[in-house]
This record gives sequence, structure tokens and C-alpha cells, in this order.
Amino acid sequence: MPCLNVAVIGAGIGGLCAGRKLQRVGHRVTIFEKQNQLGGTWVYDPRVESDPLSLDPDREIIHRSLYASLRTNFPRHVMGFSDFPFTKIYEDSRAFPSHEEHLRFLNDFSEQFGLVELTQLNTEVVRVELKEDEWVVESRMGELTREEGFDAVVVCVGHHTEPRVANFPDNRVGPLYKHVFPPELAPRLSPSLESHMRLDLI
Repeated sequence: MPCLNVAVIGAGIGGLCAGRKLQRVGHRVTIFEKQNQLGGTWVYDPRVESDPLSLDPDREIIHRSLYASLRTNFPRHVMGFSDFPFTKIYEDSRAFPSHEEHLRFLNDFSEQFGLVELTQLNTEVVRVELKEDEWVVESRMGELTREEGFDAVVVCVGHHTEPRVANFPDNRVGPLYKHVFPPELAPRLSPSLESHMRLDLI
């Protein structure tokens, strides 16, 4: 198999897995990540948008699919990799650990297999275009924009960065998930809504 120059867009768990597999079979890998750290959806941000329903297209997007008390919905022993099991206990020894625990595991995985060195942080991919026999990837880091050519592109961007709210005829949006609300509002949620949100796990 020839050695390919491959771009991976996104350094969440999907991008990290893709990068690891591609690297292991001998391809040259560049991982693009628009955030300032690895982890994708597992990076918690306590800030809340001024427009929680994402109706304002000009808002600053800071939405995450995590809330402070979120735990995984799978036990740690099934969330690891065949060559890197999730056996180390950092601070949370529960079978269903916190999101902080899982992020630490992903960071250790990235360090172990050299994925950190392959990742360009704070770098957003703004365009991917096939030109003749190569993929042109245009990325932006701050004010700096550049184009690079690749043999292949693997898109591993998250689909859970922004909420998708159903549009009902009566303008009703129904119950909102807990991660849309500021933490200080969570205790005020109704008991029935709170019981549904206990199932809102990643």
C-alpha cells in the first residue's frame, strides 16, 4: 500500500481513532482541530450562549454537549481501545466515570501514540476541494489562512456542537436539555423534566 498524505478534520474521539489507524499503517497524517485542545465533545465549557436555541446566526458559538455533572453511559471497561484499555483511574473510580475522566483518558491515548504532535490546534478548516488528483484543504489559524494538498481527507467533525431545535407550528419547542441551561438554573427545573434529564448521557 502506498504511503498517503491524509488530512483528518477534527480531534475528537473519531479523529483521534482515524489518526491512530492511518498512522499505524504507515500514512502521513495531519489532524486539524479548531479548538485549543484535543477531545472534541468531551471538552467541557461552563459558559452558556446568550442565545441557547441558536436562533441568532451572528452569535458566538460556545455550545457544548456536556454539563457539569455528566457521566458516561457506558462503563469504562468497554470504552477503551484494544491496544489502550480504559483501566487507569485518574480521580473518578466509578464504573460510569465523569466526562473529565474520559477526557484525561483521551489525552493519554493521544500522548501514547504521538497524535498530539500530528495535531494543529486552533486551526479551522474552512474549505475542502478536489482539484485534479489531490484534495486542497484551506485552513485558518487566527488571521493566517493557508492551503495544503492531500491525497485523502477524513472528516471527523462533531454533529453535536450546535442544537437542532424542531420547528413546531405553534412555536413550541418542548423540553430543553440540561446542557442548554446555565448551571445555576438547573435546580429550578421541574421534577418531571429533571427525571428525563438524568438519561441525557453521552
